[in-house]
Amino acid sequence: MKAKAFSSSGRMESFRFAITGLLRFFKEEPNARIHLGSSLLAAALGFWLHLSRFEWVLLVIVAGLVWVTEIINTAIERMMDFIQPGYDEKVGRIKDMAAAAVLISSIVATVTGLFIFIPKIF
Repeated sequence: MKAKAFSSSGRMESFRFAITGLLRFFKEEPNARIHLGSSLLAAALGFWLHLSRFEWVLLVIVAGLVWVTEIINTAIERMMDFIQPGYDEKVGRIKDMAAAAVLISSIVATVTGLFIFIPKIF
């Protein structure tokens, strides 16, 4: 298959697809709203506690990690449901592992947040 030539309109179309996916993620996934609330709370706390630039960088990285893993998990779940609409133990294992990635990224983000916020609060 021949690769498409680079074009500005093609790049803009790619951004439109990505934005559509993000909007669909927020509309259809309850966890997106939970992550949004957590991210906004962390940001508000960060502003209130006057985080350093380095602390902000850490916070943005771990929050982004959670967002990325949740979106990938959602895509994997949707793809597996499309491929195998009924219950399948192998599909369940795949979906469980994808969910585990979100769990791990959330734990990392939480621990990082605790390292940043606890000393500033107490």
